[in-house]
Amino acid sequence: MAGVRAIAQATLARARRTAHPSRTVAALMRTEPISRTFGLERGTAVDRFYIERFLAARSPLIRGRVLEIGDAAYTRQFGSAVERSDVLHATGEGGEATIVGDLATGDGVPEDAFDCIILTQTLPFILDVRGAVANTHRALKPGGSVLATVPGISQISRYDMDRWGDFWRFTDASARALFDVFEEVEIATDGNVGAACGFLQGVAAEELGADVLEARDPDYQLLITIVARRA
Repeated sequence: MAGVRAIAQATLARARRTAHPSRTVAALMRTEPISRTFGLERGTAVDRFYIERFLAARSPLIRGRVLEIGDAAYTRQFGSAVERSDVLHATGEGGEATIVGDLATGDGVPEDAFDCIILTQTLPFILDVRGAVANTHRALKPGGSVLATVPGISQISRYDMDRWGDFWRFTDASARALFDVFEEVEIATDGNVGAACGFLQGVAAEELGADVLEARDPDYQLLITIVARRA
């Protein structure tokens, strides 16, 4: 332990002697983010850009009876041939809830009911993620699909941390293991070091440029997308 402290103290001493870091390093080494609300006041949050692109590409699966969490915004935006739209909420707040239930325990969530479940950025705020995924599987009709996204690299959502708890970040490997209850699973990742740095600083997607947004680096997984089908 003493050796670790000595190394840390030596590193700090060297940092203090570096009075004029390069402009590139200085731009990266902010101790306060540009935005603490994911850049939403500046434009589209970077993770939302990836989420919406994913849902647009999977629009044909958003059909029949569709369940979304919290509100039905993405069902309305990306749905195709939606016959019925349901919204699951843990407390029934917000005005759009048609089902009040607990995805982790399955209480209040109907079984064999939905053709599609949109589960975007929900699992980080559920402590029992395995229970939530298992109950998602049970809630689908045979042949139904869940379109899920989870964060890989992200700041804490302070609003959700204070309300529900912000528990998890994921990788493609953990997402694949988590969704192993499903018979067919497709996993993909979005992000790279530039997009991740911009997102953590609160830069909007519109400010990054297409070259940064489009590049994929599997070692910098900003977002993981999952298409899981029940047999």
